[in-house]
Amino acid sequence: MQYRHEMPFGARLQPGGGAVFRLWAPAARAVELALETGSAPELHPAQADAKGWWECRVPHAAAGTLYRWRIDGDLLVPDPASRHNPEGPHGPSCVVDPGQFDWNGAWSGRPWHETVLYELHVGTFTPEGTFAAAQGRLAELADLGVTAVELMPVADFPGRFGWGYDGVLPYAPHHAYGTPDDLKRFVQEAHRLGLMVFLDVVYNHFGPDGNYLHAYAPAFFSQTKESPWGKAINFDGPGSDTVREFFIHNALYWVQEFRFDGLRLDAVHAIRDDSPRHVLQDLSERVRTATAGRLVHLVLENEDNGHAFLAPSPMHGFYDAQWNDDFHHVLHVALTGETQRYYHDYGQDTLDLLARSFTHGMIFEGSPRKEGGAREVVHAAPPQPLSGLVNFAHNHDQVGNRARGERLSQLVPPEASSLATLLALLTPAIPMLFFGEEWGAQEPFLYFADWEGELRDAVRAGRRREFGHQEAADLPDPCSSATFGRSRPDPAAARSAAGQSRLKEVRE
Repeated sequence: MQYRHEMPFGARLQPGGGAVFRLWAPAARAVELALETGSAPELHPAQADAKGWWECRVPHAAAGTLYRWRIDGDLLVPDPASRHNPEGPHGPSCVVDPGQFDWNGAWSGRPWHETVLYELHVGTFTPEGTFAAAQGRLAELADLGVTAVELMPVADFPGRFGWGYDGVLPYAPHHAYGTPDDLKRFVQEAHRLGLMVFLDVVYNHFGPDGNYLHAYAPAFFSQTKESPWGKAINFDGPGSDTVREFFIHNALYWVQEFRFDGLRLDAVHAIRDDSPRHVLQDLSERVRTATAGRLVHLVLENEDNGHAFLAPSPMHGFYDAQWNDDFHHVLHVALTGETQRYYHDYGQDTLDLLARSFTHGMIFEGSPRKEGGAREVVHAAPPQPLSGLVNFAHNHDQVGNRARGERLSQLVPPEASSLATLLALLTPAIPMLFFGEEWGAQEPFLYFADWEGELRDAVRAGRRREFGHQEAADLPDPCSSATFGRSRPDPAAARSAAGQSRLKEVRE
C-alpha cells in the first residue's frame, strides 16, 4: 500500500508527469524556482495570488529533482515544506515521491493502556547514528518488553549532530540520519515486531540557524508575543491561518505518510495562542479525523502542568496524556537530595510529595518561575487520571540539561538507580525508559549541537553562565564531536553481569 499526505505546501508530483511547487511568501516581490541542474540554476518564474502564494509548474521535474526558491532575484532558500534536504537545510531540497514506498497495511496500532515508551536519540542510539542502524536494534526492544519507541525530533537542522529541538525544516527527516524511505523502513520494521513508533515534534519555535522564513514570510512570527527562543510562532495574529495550517499539516504528514502511531508535542506551554479555538484543539481534531480506524495517540509536554487539553479517553480536540515532570523531580530529590534550580519546590516533605504523585499524578500547578528555577507560587494540582500521565526516571531533558549529563546510575548507588526505574515502570501511569536505562548505562547524555561561528560562541558562553557555580572550566564543550560521542550508551555493558541483572529485572 502507498500513503501520501496531500498538502498546500511544497512540491507535488503530477499524475501526468512533472511537478507543481508552492511557496507562501507574502513579503516577496518576486519568486523563482531554481532547479539544481548544473553549475548555474535553471530558473522558472513563479506566479503569485492575492494571498501571497507563489506557484510554479515544471513539466520535467521528477522524484530526485533538486531545487531551491530564489527570493527577489537574490536569496536562495530551501523549501520550508521540503520532504528531503540531502545536504542539510542550507542546501537544495529534493522532490520526493511518497508513492514509491510500499507499506504493509495490516498494522492499525495498539491501545493506549498497552503503551510502554522507550525514548531514544537516533544519532547516539548506534555508532552509525542512522535510521537504518537503529532499525537493526528494534528486535532487542521488542524482547525487552517495551511497546512503543519514541524518537527525539528528526526535523532537519544544520550540522552533523544535535538534539533535534532546533529543527528548521519540519517535514524533512534530518539528513545525517538517512532518507525518508529509511525512516519509513524503520517504522515498518517496528510495526512488524509489534512496536508502535512515536515522534517528538516541535511547534513552538524554529532553530536559530537555517531558518529563512523571516526573509519572505515574517507573518510566521508574532508581532506581540515572545517565547524563550525569541518571537513566538504566530498562531493568532494576521496571517496566522496559513501558519496554523503549516503545523497542523505537519502533524498529519507524520501520522499519515510515515504511519507514526503517536506524536509528543514539545513544550506546549510556549505555544502562544489567544484565538477563540486554540491551535492544539484544531490539531487534535484534524489528526483524529484523519486517522479514524487506527489507534493514534497524542501526548503533550507542559512545564506549567496545565491540563485543560487532557481527556480520560481519546476525544477530538483533546490529548491522551502528558509528561509528568513532577514524578521525576520529586523522585530525583528523594534519591539525590539535590534541591537546586527546578528541584527547589520538592525539597520540603519530599516523601509526602512522592506519595501524592503516586495517587494524584501531578503535584503542582504551574506558575512563573523565579531566576534559578523555583516557582513564584506553589499551587497544588488537582488529581489527574493516572493513565493520562507519562512517568519516567530519566529523559533527555532531565539528564542532558545537567552540567555534565549524569544519569541516576552515576549519582546514586545501583540499587537506588534500579528502584527509580522500577517505580516508573510499576505506577499506574504510562511508563517511559530512556535509552540505556534498561541496563544501567553509565555514559552521560550531554547537551550537544554542531553550531559554528558566533552561534557556537554564544552557546558555549551560555552554558558557562548557566553553570557558573560549578567548575565551568571543565564543562563539556557542547559543540564538540567528542561530547556527541560521549553521549552514546555502549550496549556491550548490557552483557556484563550487572547489565544482565538489570535487564532481567526490567524485562520482568
